[in-house]
Amino acid sequence: MNTDAIDFFFERCSLTLGDIDKLLGTALARGGDYADLYFEYKVSNSVHMEEQIIKSASKSISQGVGVRVIMGDKTGYAYTDEIAFDSIKRAAETASHIARSGTGVEAVGVDVTPKGFDLYNVESPVSSVEVARKIELIERADREARAFDRRIREVQSSLSDEIKYVMIATSMGRLMGDVQPLVHLGMSCIADDDGNLQIGRSGGGGRVGIDFFDSELTPSDLGHEAARQAIIQLEAREAPAGTMEVVLGPGWPGVLLHEAVGHGLEADFNRKQTSAFSGLVGERVASELCTVVDDGTIPDRRGSLNIDDEGEQTTRTVLIENGILRGYLSDHLNASLMKSGRTGNGRRQSYKHIPMPRMTNTFMLSGEDTKEDIIRSVKRGLYAVQFGGGQVDITSGEFAFSASEAYLIEDGKVTSPVKGATLRGNGPESLKHVTAVGNDLELDQGVGVCGKDSQFVPVGVGLPTIKINEMTVGGTQQ
Repeated sequence: MNTDAIDFFFERCSLTLGDIDKLLGTALARGGDYADLYFEYKVSNSVHMEEQIIKSASKSISQGVGVRVIMGDKTGYAYTDEIAFDSIKRAAETASHIARSGTGVEAVGVDVTPKGFDLYNVESPVSSVEVARKIELIERADREARAFDRRIREVQSSLSDEIKYVMIATSMGRLMGDVQPLVHLGMSCIADDDGNLQIGRSGGGGRVGIDFFDSELTPSDLGHEAARQAIIQLEAREAPAGTMEVVLGPGWPGVLLHEAVGHGLEADFNRKQTSAFSGLVGERVASELCTVVDDGTIPDRRGSLNIDDEGEQTTRTVLIENGILRGYLSDHLNASLMKSGRTGNGRRQSYKHIPMPRMTNTFMLSGEDTKEDIIRSVKRGLYAVQFGGGQVDITSGEFAFSASEAYLIEDGKVTSPVKGATLRGNGPESLKHVTAVGNDLELDQGVGVCGKDSQFVPVGVGLPTIKINEMTVGGTQQ
């Protein structure tokens, strides 16, 4: 948490603690169980390069305040683009109409909540860096990709960054603030071999400063990786189809865990009994080798936050422990209705949106096997190391994911690259078929964006190498 954000709003908008108390009182004037105010001021920048030419460079500023009133399972919400007392008061009056019971709680006078931890103490946020420095980064990535192979025909790269100030005041008397940096450097390459066109992608970043791209993840690394993926696809054969053993590589393949399992463990779906995991707390939902956690407290990570978008400190939540379901990810509303603890997972896209339970950084813990031993144990199967798009049905748990980089495993060895492979299955059932978990947990490089109910937030995923002994592979091989 960061009191600089509170100072920022009070000084910029001429607000006082007394003003905050009055606004919360207005929100609860017609009744209600709870109310909060969410202040946001965000500066966003982006630079895009294509065909070795800077195609665009932009900067935008957004600001506003969202007012929420909760009465039982009902929510009243209104927002204003103007951070001024009178405008916020009108929004509070609108939100209050959901709770016209005439009874409810009274707002407790707010005071600044003591600071918790600081997960992203960035000295030089990318948003404060000159455009010329940003252009130099994407030019380096472009040069590396083009130098990788003569068959690389087209390269696109972009750098996007933001700095966001947030402040949350609640009717329970809490006042919290945070300053949240975020940056992403991404690129794509198209390889052409006599009309055979293939694409490769790479990217990374997090809640880090500009020095991150000089040491931790360089533009040259990203350019090399995007080009490598594109060239490998030129040489790939059509993927086989059928039921087979599947090995998922470490890192980004954790997106399958995020989609197929993570969303089903969010509290709103389980409160409404629409998740495949509803009512299964304390029961086995996965192999005893599987322990899955959601952790918003990892320093510098894209999915990490000092406080969630309801002002709750983020936590490390064990969701599945040795195959046993331990709990769900919750926000204020669903924790209250389910009479469970809050986990710091109330998130929203912006001040225009109502918060809901969302993941932060979701991953499976390491096991004891080596990647080499896992691969050697497979007679015939698929080794998937990168994924593209995917989809999941929360109610049934059914999912489908396309592998953007995958290989055949034949007699315990990784052999030919394949293209067109799609993994299909059921989230809870697939975890029951995990028969080996590697000792090589990796988190993704900082590219995840999660969509839910038309809201998009940054997230992280991770996975060690794992083996699923039975999974349906949809292939293109005739």
